[in-house]
Amino acid sequence: MTRQRNTLFFAALVWVLLQGSSAVQALEACRFVQLCDTQLGMGGYEADIVRFELAVNAINALDVDWVVICGDLVNDGSDDAAVTDFKRIAKAFTMPVYLAPGNHDVGNKPTVESLERYRKLQGADYYTAMEHGYKLVIVNTQLWKFHVPEESEKHDAWFAAELRKSSDSATPTLIVSHYPPFVASPDEADDYYNLPPEKRKPLLAAVKAAGVNAWLTGHVHKNNVLEYEGIPVVASATTSKNFDGAPYGFRVWEANEEGTFTHRYEALDIPAGLIPDLPPEKKR
Repeated sequence: MTRQRNTLFFAALVWVLLQGSSAVQALEACRFVQLCDTQLGMGGYEADIVRFELAVNAINALDVDWVVICGDLVNDGSDDAAVTDFKRIAKAFTMPVYLAPGNHDVGNKPTVESLERYRKLQGADYYTAMEHGYKLVIVNTQLWKFHVPEESEKHDAWFAAELRKSSDSATPTLIVSHYPPFVASPDEADDYYNLPPEKRKPLLAAVKAAGVNAWLTGHVHKNNVLEYEGIPVVASATTSKNFDGAPYGFRVWEANEEGTFTHRYEALDIPAGLIPDLPPEKKR
């Protein structure tokens, strides 16, 4: 029944989106950063803090207009000290920063309580923002990965409405999330690293129909540059722990007035000896 409801809902959404207007929105050339899985506590707590601080300093030194952090801000969302450290470090950014929640922030199986805690400490778990003519749609993929009664339905309705607004006004739109829709192929099986197919298929159809410009994600702890029917779907390596051998770092995106993107991965410059090799019992 749930699968049928999802399919009907998103089928109706796609139809509505296809009726949108073709108005043109003015864009500004801009540069922004995609930072993924700062996840304080995954790669050695003290080391994660140092690398996050280095990333903030490096990003502040660039001519960057805004930053998105694609979830897993900390390794344990119930750890008050970790959340406090994250907020302290993130406060040093000199440009706007937009956060998406990850599974480590609200739980693999989020609850009303875990969602309320995140909202109280970090802010909204899904919302929109405008930057240089682009609409940022920051989503909570945990509400797609795991059904939370009422919360998932509210999130679905909000997302549908925001895509409809983007389509009707022809507003260039970027989705920012933790989970990627897929990690290799749009028709792959469900696993820990992607969205379930019964959600993924209608979501991708709706995103395509709305004319979304790019989908920025985290979660996979590697550089994973894909596309879906011309839409970039990009996950980036992290400052906490990388599974592809990539150096710690972040991704810099540049857009011109026509909405054409280029992006590159920027490795952190970590001075030798700055981060000691902590023994396992010291890692948090």
